[in-house]
Amino acid sequence: MFGSLGLPELLILLAIVVLIFGVNKLPKLGKGLGEGIRNFKSSVRTEEKTASDENEQDATKDANNT
Repeated sequence: MFGSLGLPELLILLAIVVLIFGVNKLPKLGKGLGEGIRNFKSSVRTEEKTASDENEQDATKDANNT
């Protein structure tokens, strides 16, 4: 879907974003987007670690029960 976007299309999108949000709000928008991505990544890592720990505990319980 996005693989066909070239430089002209990206420049048009950038111009539209600047028109909508204004030059002064772009740094705040970028900061908020970056924080959101960082929070998402950390929550995914935490969830993966939790699931991994639970799987290890289940395997240990199964090994002890047999």
